[in-house]
Amino acid sequence: MLPVGVEVAEHAGPPLPEVLHPSEEPGVANAVPARRAEYAAVRGCARIALRRLGLPDATVPAGPDRAPVWPAGIVGSMTHVDGYRAAAVGRADSWAGIGIDAEPHAPLPPGVDALVLSVDEQRAVARTEPALCADRVLFSAKESVYKVWYPVTRSWLGFEDVDVVLGDGTFVARLRRTGLGTDVLHGRWAVGDGLVVTAVVLARA
Repeated sequence: MLPVGVEVAEHAGPPLPEVLHPSEEPGVANAVPARRAEYAAVRGCARIALRRLGLPDATVPAGPDRAPVWPAGIVGSMTHVDGYRAAAVGRADSWAGIGIDAEPHAPLPPGVDALVLSVDEQRAVARTEPALCADRVLFSAKESVYKVWYPVTRSWLGFEDVDVVLGDGTFVARLRRTGLGTDVLHGRWAVGDGLVVTAVVLARA
């Protein structure tokens, strides 16, 4: 789902035990055990991906805004949902941003679609084969887009600021706000094992 030059590590099942670096500890200082386990496990995925880029001792603390702080010269994205976690990283001289997201392959809760999908997107969902939870795919695609947007702009991007059109395993996201140097992002999506996974990258100009 991601291009050559982006390294990905993923893990399915219960979170594997992972020792946190002291710089990573503040991110879960008051977290319940389950939250702490997922926080650590997804950073385990990040460390594997970073090692593949040649950074064997990298850490990924959380910043004041709770976003991951990647090593200098690296861009990346992490995601975790019950039973699955993944991280994707690349070098900043090649990639301006990377966004990945995983969600359960299930319909959005009642009423949420009207909050996160435009009227046109809701109509597109209504025309989609019911076996595909297209509303969840659209939601996940917007989450992936946000993970590209925020590290670059450090500003909010609402669901209403992104219009997504799904293709066969692909999607096109059109932005209603400026800040990335482009108003169109192209991504990919996949469904399997009860999950929706989406990914989008922004190449360095």
